[in-house]
Amino acid sequence: MNKDQVKGRVEEVKGRVKEATGVLTDDKSLELEGNVQKHVGKVQSGFGDLKEDAKDAIDHA
Repeated sequence: MNKDQVKGRVEEVKGRVKEATGVLTDDKSLELEGNVQKHVGKVQSGFGDLKEDAKDAIDHA
């Protein structure tokens, strides 16, 4: 697992927590902030997955 995968998954979890907190407290801005953070984390972890796949392909070539 590379740095982008780890950071992305951490951001995704933090975003989910913020989003859930926003729902529970009826704070739409916190809910939106969490939703955005969650999606940014998904993109970052996806980028890390691509880097890992490329590295594996190079190592096996």
